[in-house]
Amino acid sequence: MIHWIEEEQPRSARWRSENGNAAPKRVVIADDRMTADTAYRLACEGTGMLWRGDFQNARQLLQALARRAEPKPDKRGKPRKQPVSPVDAFNLHRQAQSQRARTLGMLLLPFDADYSIPLRRAPDVQLACNEAYGAPAEPFVASLRELLGLIGAHEWRKKGVEIAALGERIHPHYGVYSPVRGEYIGLAAAAPLPSTKLAFDIGTGTGVLAALLAKRGVERVVATDMDPRALRCARENLVRLELDGQVTLLQADLFPEGRAPLVICNPPWIPARPSSPIEHAVYDPESRMLRGFLGGLAQHLEPGGEGWLILSDLAEHLGLRPRAELLAAIEAAGLKVLGKTDIRPQHPKASDETDPLHAARAAELTSLWRLAAA
Repeated sequence: MIHWIEEEQPRSARWRSENGNAAPKRVVIADDRMTADTAYRLACEGTGMLWRGDFQNARQLLQALARRAEPKPDKRGKPRKQPVSPVDAFNLHRQAQSQRARTLGMLLLPFDADYSIPLRRAPDVQLACNEAYGAPAEPFVASLRELLGLIGAHEWRKKGVEIAALGERIHPHYGVYSPVRGEYIGLAAAAPLPSTKLAFDIGTGTGVLAALLAKRGVERVVATDMDPRALRCARENLVRLELDGQVTLLQADLFPEGRAPLVICNPPWIPARPSSPIEHAVYDPESRMLRGFLGGLAQHLEPGGEGWLILSDLAEHLGLRPRAELLAAIEAAGLKVLGKTDIRPQHPKASDETDPLHAARAAELTSLWRLAAA
């Protein structure tokens, strides 16, 4: 619950945060009279501001807070903290992201039980909230920043992401990683199939790789994921693409039962702790999923079968996981490398020299490793 005083009376409501953020311990009432400087000071102190003014003014205030939360350079125009290594640059970047998210998350909105927002000029967000939260139950309080994330996810879900290798769109759900990095899909589209009888897709997410394999003529694909949201998302995409007859979806930690001539996996690329549900698709603490896939692959390959590991080497350039560690894990799992295909990333950050991780991103390669039992 979240608690505050309003009109000299104690009030409370359910706190909601899909990122698992704790409710602010102190909450004050805020409206159109609050200045951006006052709001920023309160946010930095960890004080939540429950908005009672105009909704559009709240959005403008959040933009003002975002400008104030940007890292301030020193008198020479350089960042105040200079990283001494790629790992240090990564840690400083994550620390700054976390601090910024906490600060911007202090501007709060009230929601009625039907997901309507009782503020002037508030938009209709009921469909976006239903998609993310499920059926409404009771009034609650959430951050404006989270709501904007819900709205953005709703628009992605409606519009979809064009996948060139499929010639179709994939529609990501809230909390399910969007396949905007199309280069890894292109690698899977170009690799020679060892068989068209059966394939396993481990950690299917939106179902994009399972759909690609089915489009390429694989007669049956078994796709797994631990996240119920991802499975619902994959099912909706496969039905839309009329591929649900070829693809079976299972809730499982890594592998389904049995063996297949092709097992594909695109695990999270960075061995670090995620700070929100959506980051589980990017950050994999201690490379748990990568090691789990490698460790179980030989036992789930048919004789002569191949495992396709799709992995960026960004962690190597950040100093988080050396190449020797990956090769040792492959060998320890009783696997051998049949071949490797590389591609350079095409996303905007790869050429953005102002990005704190630009040096690592500029050197990054995404690879499809073809593995087999040794």
